[in-house]
Amino acid sequence: MEATGALTRVGSSLRVTRGEAIQVAVIAVLLAFVLIGLPQLLSLFWIDTSTTAVIYAITALGVGLLVGRVGMVSLGQVAVLALGAWVGAKFCLSTSLPYPIVLLLSGLITMALGVLIGLPALRVSGLYLALVTLMLAGAITVVLTQTNFPNGGKGFLGYDELYPGTIRRPSIATSDPAFFRYAVVVALVMFALVIWHLRSKPGRAWVAIRQSEPAALTAGVNVTIYKLWAFALAAFITGVAGALLGSSSGKLYAFQFPTSQSVILFAVVLMGGIYTVWGAVIAGVLLWVLPALFTIWGIDSQVPTLLFGIGVLQVLTTAPAGIAHQFPRDMAKLARLLFGLARKLAPTAGGAS
Repeated sequence: MEATGALTRVGSSLRVTRGEAIQVAVIAVLLAFVLIGLPQLLSLFWIDTSTTAVIYAITALGVGLLVGRVGMVSLGQVAVLALGAWVGAKFCLSTSLPYPIVLLLSGLITMALGVLIGLPALRVSGLYLALVTLMLAGAITVVLTQTNFPNGGKGFLGYDELYPGTIRRPSIATSDPAFFRYAVVVALVMFALVIWHLRSKPGRAWVAIRQSEPAALTAGVNVTIYKLWAFALAAFITGVAGALLGSSSGKLYAFQFPTSQSVILFAVVLMGGIYTVWGAVIAGVLLWVLPALFTIWGIDSQVPTLLFGIGVLQVLTTAPAGIAHQFPRDMAKLARLLFGLARKLAPTAGGAS
């Protein structure tokens, strides 16, 4: 009887609701369109822009994990992205390792560096944590400016002004459309990794820490370990994104990773939504697709930054969950309003006829 009851509980926990089934079906259709249909419709410019948006969506996922799930305000994620790009470029240019191994090593090494960076930041929180991570990002940017990124030269730094090296791509994804698909698949793996963490013990611990560190300590949560865990996971996925970014562009320069970009990334993650992984997808689109559209329309490239500032104010005042949460609700309200108006006008139209 006990075994039967256990099986019943397991079966009920695995039962998929109609809403969940519809959501999975919609995601599957969208994913199929992105992988198969979208590259056929876009020009090479938009394929490159979309690839960069996918890569920055992975980076935004790390920011959302730290801010939305653990409550740690980190303003140094673009510098971590630069570290991952440096490591990935070095492996691609100096070794013949399979590309998936390059991605894995880039993530692991960046994760180790991220933990080292996170150690001094664990003793502070809130605004002080934001300032510490921002200053660390500035320091990393200064170092990278002086050393430059590897370009196939000799030595540990691997930099040579006259060396025309190009960061390689995986052999199965040398063209731009193929690499876009490859980046999307890697992003899916990274998103799945984060979702698995959020639905397991670390996710519950992070929620407790975000709500109240003293209460989490009272409940037996090792706050230090789980904070470092969050830093490590965010750094790992960002390191993988950095390696993809190097292969996408072929060459890397320090000016691609300004410290101010970390602040802008934080702003668009807030706008997208820090409490859902969909917010990271929206953040990637806002950060790269929107400025590209403005450039094509002949609008000043600084206008999106102004819009991001206004968007952050709007999020902080009226929609703390971001676009990912607010937009569906607003659309549902609009649909109900239009449906109500249609029902009110229907009898009038019928009477007139």
